[in-house]
Amino acid sequence: MSNTSELTDAAVLTELGDRLARLRLQKNLTQAQLAREAGVSKRTLIRLESGESSQATNLIRVVRALGLLGNLDAFVPPPFASPLAQLRSRAKERQRASPSQSQNKTAPATKWTWGDDSPKARRGGGGS
Repeated sequence: MSNTSELTDAAVLTELGDRLARLRLQKNLTQAQLAREAGVSKRTLIRLESGESSQATNLIRVVRALGLLGNLDAFVPPPFASPLAQLRSRAKERQRASPSQSQNKTAPATKWTWGDDSPKARRGGGGS
């Protein structure tokens, strides 16, 4: 589709229908098989493929049955958050973790003193 902004609604529907039909054929599905898998009537699928107007739900069902619903972001990209909104959401993110109450209760209550973590202290050796 080149220069889609100049196409009429009917031309867009026709192009969309052609693409759906080609994708169906690439997957080696009959119209009856795809209609059954999508949960729409065969007549509805025929209308979609011929570029006739149909309900959006029917189009979504057919696109899902063809395994193309993941391409929704390419069709209608999600709106980007403004830089200010991004900063606000970042302020709400956790900056650090804290131990849960159950971890605090089960921790051994030993007092640490200088030298307890040195290799000599663990072997029972003295200072220098």
